Amino acid sequence: MTSKGLGLQTRMNLGTNMGAIARADAAALLQHVPPGGADLAYLDPPFAVDRKFSARPESGAVRERAKGPVAYEDTWPSLEVYLAWLGPRLEVAYRALAPHGTLWLHLDHRASHEAHHLASRLFGRDRFVGEIVWVPGNGAKARSGLAVTHQTLLVFARGRDYLWNSDDPALREPYAKTSLSMHFQKTDEQGRSYRDRTANGKTYRYYADRGRAIGSVWTDCPAMVANTPLMRESTGYPTQKPLKLLDRIVRAASREGGLVVDPFCGSGTALVASARAGRRFFGGDLGESAVRTTRARLEEEGVIYTYVEDREVEGASAGGLTTARPPAPSPASSPGALEKARG
Repeated sequence: MTSKGLGLQTRMNLGTNMGAIARADAAALLQHVPPGGADLAYLDPPFAVDRKFSARPESGAVRERAKGPVAYEDTWPSLEVYLAWLGPRLEVAYRALAPHGTLWLHLDHRASHEAHHLASRLFGRDRFVGEIVWVPGNGAKARSGLAVTHQTLLVFARGRDYLWNSDDPALREPYAKTSLSMHFQKTDEQGRSYRDRTANGKTYRYYADRGRAIGSVWTDCPAMVANTPLMRESTGYPTQKPLKLLDRIVRAASREGGLVVDPFCGSGTALVASARAGRRFFGGDLGESAVRTTRARLEEEGVIYTYVEDREVEGASAGGLTTARPPAPSPASSPGALEKARG
């Protein structure tokens, strides 16, 4: 169905749909998430890399990204201009978070330190939970000097008691073989290996099959699965993040049925991960290529969602609300526009 002339303020009523996506700037998008309604806000904005990013062509003899349409342009006159742009988008994300919600800001060394300061001023220094160091595993590219091979996810909590699903299997990893052989030598009546540890007069039991909590350095979510045409997960969209990474974030910081917002959805990985995990989602991007790619992935997953076509993005005043079900157009076949928005 299609309803014309609806304003964004009426568009967050998802009904029975899993979620909604819109082609809109992040600031406009997040202003219309119900205040305090989101478990998780995942922001993967431009990194201030100072270059254009192209999508891989879907077909043809040459399928190099350099030959494809431009998906977004990440160029700024200065870092100060970039931070002035990022700040208001952090503010609306902050307002969207529930008291137990967290914001995950995904950047790299080019702007993470300055953005950390920006977010700390907004949330308060005591609301900085910590940072995740993600190692994509693509290898070092620097020809000289220090090669930076990781990205950083800054995690800020809206309130003191934030949601963290520590028992979810996505946040557990096997014990080391040495630890298993040395410490887990007892077996309970169900046949499960365990060890007991006593601290401050209290005894704690650890089971081998439950594994241990993962740390803050993630090396087991390789980017290659999302960025090579040899893998089915890859869409050809530049800077696509692997599903395993977003699945872990979604499961860590949101409840089943809770709301996940991603205003720089890019290839749509966070929205797909949310739908698979039984979460509701609200996402968007200013880039046409990003929205096309996201819609195509959601269609392939069989997710019923609400699509908001914000005509103000294209210079008109009217907007539309569509319950999306027909196949979305192929993302790689769309002409690339130069847009300073990404995911």
